[in-house]
Amino acid sequence: MNRPEALWRESYRHPTAWESAFPSMSMADFLDAAVARAGNAPLIDFLGRHYSFSETLDGANRVAAGLKALGYGPGDRIGLFLPNVPHYVAAYYGILKLGATVVNFSPLYTAAELAHQVEDSGTRLLFTLSASQLLPTALAVLEQSGLERLVVGSIAGALPPAKSLLYRMFKGSEVTRRPADARIIAFSQLIANDGKYPRATIDPESDVALIQYTGGTTGTPKGAMLTHQNLSANARQVMAIDPHPEAPDRILGVLPMFHVFANTCVLNRTVLNGGCIVMLPRFEAGAVLAAITRTKATALPGVPTMYQALLDHPKIGTTDFASLRICISGGAPLAPELKAKFEATTGATVVEGYGLSESSGVLSANPYEAAGKTGTIGQPIPATSLRLVDKGDPALEAPEGEPGEIVARGPQIMKGYWNRPDADEEVFLTTAEGKWLRTGDVGTIDADGFVKIVDRLKDMISVSGFKVFPSQIEAVLYHHPAIKEALVVGLPDPYRGEHPRAYVTLNEDADVTGEALRDWLNPQVGRHERVDDVVVRLTMPKTMIGKLSRKDLIAEVMAEQG
Repeated sequence: MNRPEALWRESYRHPTAWESAFPSMSMADFLDAAVARAGNAPLIDFLGRHYSFSETLDGANRVAAGLKALGYGPGDRIGLFLPNVPHYVAAYYGILKLGATVVNFSPLYTAAELAHQVEDSGTRLLFTLSASQLLPTALAVLEQSGLERLVVGSIAGALPPAKSLLYRMFKGSEVTRRPADARIIAFSQLIANDGKYPRATIDPESDVALIQYTGGTTGTPKGAMLTHQNLSANARQVMAIDPHPEAPDRILGVLPMFHVFANTCVLNRTVLNGGCIVMLPRFEAGAVLAAITRTKATALPGVPTMYQALLDHPKIGTTDFASLRICISGGAPLAPELKAKFEATTGATVVEGYGLSESSGVLSANPYEAAGKTGTIGQPIPATSLRLVDKGDPALEAPEGEPGEIVARGPQIMKGYWNRPDADEEVFLTTAEGKWLRTGDVGTIDADGFVKIVDRLKDMISVSGFKVFPSQIEAVLYHHPAIKEALVVGLPDPYRGEHPRAYVTLNEDADVTGEALRDWLNPQVGRHERVDDVVVRLTMPKTMIGKLSRKDLIAEVMAEQG
């Protein structure tokens, strides 16, 4: 297997040495140590109401004590069906301090989707809110699955007093009354205790802290088992690439915390840093811009579609970005044109990184202040190894000078998939050095150790035996000034096997046809990469965190074709 470590060791541009070690640490100890340092400093700013580190620890201890009184303990799976609200933070750390396992569920799940994952994970208790978008779904799952209890919180109770009163007066239609059912208890009732409980004995290396569902490389939802050490190490690794760790951040917490990107880069890393999370329940461009001005936010992690939405908002020109130091882009490739435009508009630096649910969130990133490379995912973060293996046979090295599948090792790599030893065999590559995670992403590593994603194995299009990488065609499309979003997919072709087709949305006031875009694009790509059509759409399908969804687009196109 090839050994690119020498490449980034010779030109490593992160401020902490690549060889750094991250000793075993449980998430319970992680929180306690952070609170001991930060004390009464604010950890959460929820629409103007502040919760200190000490208050958050007290809330977590009360959650742990309340769960213990109900009969739950180490190893039990307890779910979070919550948006970004203070309840999430207290419940998340309370479950971990109890020695139980958090299971993250998207608030956008249907009852059928939620019930399936509740059953698959063996979740016994579920935290949710009285919001009408959530509670009816949770109630249906309570009846359809092995779920034993619901703990139901109130958004109004987490708001500042004046906002809380207004919410109760004018948002009543958005609240579902909590039924009188012994299986359903109020969050306030759960935490009505002294916060004392028997401290759990936790093995950071083996005890599972979080089950994070992911499509993985096959598209079938699987639960990635992340240990206490996986999570605590990745937060420390992310902290290690910050050249100013002594300066606590005010970080915009608008990425959903049920997603691993936000779980590591917004929640755990900010707790470690002693910073403050400016928490917003959902992404709305105007609210994000207002929060940046109100709180003088210093950091904004997001996905590319979020940065585009901010640029499209009419208040972008009147927002004060003077405080904004760093923006971390992940979850999807960041078009160089979008990076340049956002940096020119805001004055902030946009850094692209990369990771997976199976890696606790982060594997690599461009340096914050040293010279990075646009169009790459940067260099591996400390204590992380990335290598390239042959796309057809992962037991072999990638041929010299050719793209290969990226495989990864490090303290943040998951323990395995929940109850899926068959999937473990597919995703782990075992060598004399140990287990490597197969990412399913195809990439290159340059002479300075910077990694570039070429495409995903499952997204490659086979055209008359030639492999076509959609992202390379998309990169060309983004050079056209009219194009805002672009996806290229492979469609069945009776002669060539598959042919590429492009789907785009346009910038406001753009006036160009799909035919014109096709004629502009095709001379710039290889013959086998030429698209049969460029289809202009009003919108593109997106995932729950706002990434463009190739899978959903293909499903829509195939449904339209019958």
